Amino acid sequence: MKVKNSLRSLKGRHRDCRIVRRKGRVYVINKTNPRFKARQG
Repeated sequence: MKVKNSLRSLKGRHRDCRIVRRKGRVYVINKTNPRFKARQG
């Protein structure tokens, strides 16, 4: 999982990417291609 200070660019890499907030952290998750997982914070 990548830790990035900006997730906006990662969200645009694949059409199935979702931005989710969990426990004060922001995640990019992608069911079809788990390679794009990322975390912020």
